[in-house]
Amino acid sequence: MTAPARIQTTVVGSYPIPDWLAALPSEQALLDATRVVVHTQERAGIDLVCDGELYRFDVNHPETNGMIEYFVRPLDGVRTGIHFSEIVDYRKRAATRFRSRPPGAVTGPIGAGTLDLPAACARAKALASRPFKFTLTGPHMLAKMLLDKHYGDVSKLAMAIADVLAEQVSHCDAEVIQIDEANLPGAPSEWRWAAEAINRVLKAVKTVPAVHLCFGNYGGQTIQKGTWNALIDYLNALHVDHIVMENAHRPAEELAAFRDLRPEIGMGLGVVDIKRTDVESADAIAKAIERADTVLGRGRVRYIHPDCGFWMLKRPIADAKIRALVQGRDLYEGRPKIVAA
Repeated sequence: MTAPARIQTTVVGSYPIPDWLAALPSEQALLDATRVVVHTQERAGIDLVCDGELYRFDVNHPETNGMIEYFVRPLDGVRTGIHFSEIVDYRKRAATRFRSRPPGAVTGPIGAGTLDLPAACARAKALASRPFKFTLTGPHMLAKMLLDKHYGDVSKLAMAIADVLAEQVSHCDAEVIQIDEANLPGAPSEWRWAAEAINRVLKAVKTVPAVHLCFGNYGGQTIQKGTWNALIDYLNALHVDHIVMENAHRPAEELAAFRDLRPEIGMGLGVVDIKRTDVESADAIAKAIERADTVLGRGRVRYIHPDCGFWMLKRPIADAKIRALVQGRDLYEGRPKIVAA
């Protein structure tokens, strides 16, 4: 029997939505599509699989991936009908320039409302035969995207959202619970209150907590400007087992910043560029791991994965990229090739 790999493979979260689901959405089609996405990852040899974040799929709005709306619209205290004057004000905000309108307006105290992440987690996990990862958007990004007309302080809004998410994840059963923060890399000065908010959620995770950060991906474009060096204090403040980072699309010299990461925190290394359509070779993946082992020290890299989610790529490209991910890890570790059944 082959020994477990030293470096585990995983995906970040989202996966391309099957065309047939978008064309004819239904609850049964959604369940079938989730089964396809999970099985595709398992056949490729991914160690820690995800549902492609299809649990967020809205049959009434198949064009979105639900990264924000899925979480905020069910909440108490959030109004989804947005007035024109509010839209005009919102479009002036630099932090939300990639959105044309807010997902909601906060008009009262935040409460859980009808949000039910444990049910979504259980439904997806039931389809997996390998260790399963459940992902959710973090309180910093959710607070920054909303139009706040109640708290008057974005950090206070983030804490209120964090309390709701903490209660939700405390009831989620997945091998790994990953919280995603894609806005903070462009606002590193906010790291202290962002860390306090996300730690409220991380401390509630009963299994393995993880955090993903990236510089955004809308239509293959980087959204946030900044560097990883500016966020090392934030990363070291996290109550987390491992981090899941964007590295493949970043300048090579930035990798050295992670030398200052607390040794107890496992490094998740992005080795697949999701902003490019060409498929990495197994050799290129292996060389990326080798370079990280050289720069950070052997044993620091615990996971390899894509830089971010795949939802903007076509399925054949995403499928090929995750196969290359596993093949590159196996090549680097000298593991035997696995032929998919």
